[in-house]
Amino acid sequence: MRLMISFAALFLSVVLLQLSSGAVAPFDALTGLEAGFTPSQVGFLGSSHFFGFFIGCWWAPRLMGEVGHSRTFATFTALGAIGLAAHVIVMDPIAWSIMRMATGFCVAGCYTVIEAWLQAKVTNETRGRAMGTYRVVDISASLVAQLMIGTLADLPTYVAYNILTILCCAAILPLAVTRVPQPVTPASNRLRPSLGWARSPLAVVGCIVSAVSGASFRMVGPVYGGEVGLEADQIGLFLAAYVLGGAIAQYPVGYFADKTDRRLVLIWLSVASTVACIVTVAAAGMGTSGVMFAAGLFGITTVPIYSVSSAHAHDFATDSERVELSAALMFYYAVGAIAAPWVTSSLIGLYGPAAMFAVVAVAHVFLIGFGLFRMQMGRKPPHRTAYVWSPRTTFWFARLLGRDKERDET
Repeated sequence: MRLMISFAALFLSVVLLQLSSGAVAPFDALTGLEAGFTPSQVGFLGSSHFFGFFIGCWWAPRLMGEVGHSRTFATFTALGAIGLAAHVIVMDPIAWSIMRMATGFCVAGCYTVIEAWLQAKVTNETRGRAMGTYRVVDISASLVAQLMIGTLADLPTYVAYNILTILCCAAILPLAVTRVPQPVTPASNRLRPSLGWARSPLAVVGCIVSAVSGASFRMVGPVYGGEVGLEADQIGLFLAAYVLGGAIAQYPVGYFADKTDRRLVLIWLSVASTVACIVTVAAAGMGTSGVMFAAGLFGITTVPIYSVSSAHAHDFATDSERVELSAALMFYYAVGAIAAPWVTSSLIGLYGPAAMFAVVAVAHVFLIGFGLFRMQMGRKPPHRTAYVWSPRTTFWFARLLGRDKERDET
């Protein structure tokens, strides 16, 4: 019972954190554009978020070792709340980029604490239930966060940011009042990007392309939505359709990824993603329903690419390498995610909204070509690991999955 109470506190913190951090990116974009920010400046906010996220992933384990889980969580939450509250003090894109770095710090640090805490408390008997609940809670809160955008846009700016700040601060409470003892801090991961390339160059390229797709859509999608005539509440639905499409696709894609050559799955996903880019651009003139359908299709075809890439890389890894390999793949994802929002938003400012999907389509065409090239190499994995849905939360996620102990073969 105490274990379930501990999980309930963690999951409630996830909900409150996701409601706050998940809504700030699109709301920043809408507010910034209304205040006169250029599309490039809005994209730079997204890049700043991922830069802060990447640094926070590595700072958090070290801080946990010094002050413990709860104090680390409170520290990062305070940074996030400060970044949110400061939005109403100054309306400047450079200042906001620093504030968005604080939000990235917050998300990385808080998720690191939550996933490390879960990892310390789950057993082989409770891992599946805990992971399933964690994924459902996180994706559900993310969907609600997107649907909040229209409501926030109808409020005075300072009220909207105050609400997001309150939600961020409230995320501290469940962990602060839980009576379950803090877990012992495990050793932090080493960063060895070379390990990812050594195990699977195709997986590395897949992670980067996944970042180009996902970071561009989530951070610059509101700019695109505004350019094609969507209202604030419709932009929230537009982003929610993408998130929902990605969630729905995980299980059928995972089935095929476990049954056939994962290189082929990646290639066909990129073919479908390229088609989805064309459909999304074409749907801009087909009304709101067409745009929403295209967003869902884009999520279905692009979101699973990271998980398939990760599974393919792990097929070539030894058990002792799995956690470090996951960290290496997230490093490559972060590289793509930091660069993509600023690049795509700059191109939107120069060439119009279709430019974002042109960049994404080019990235997927490259992945198709590289995948075909790698298939010619004839290298096949000595064993196959089970496909798992790998959200890009923190470098600790592989431990939570039990990948450091995984010995599945097919």
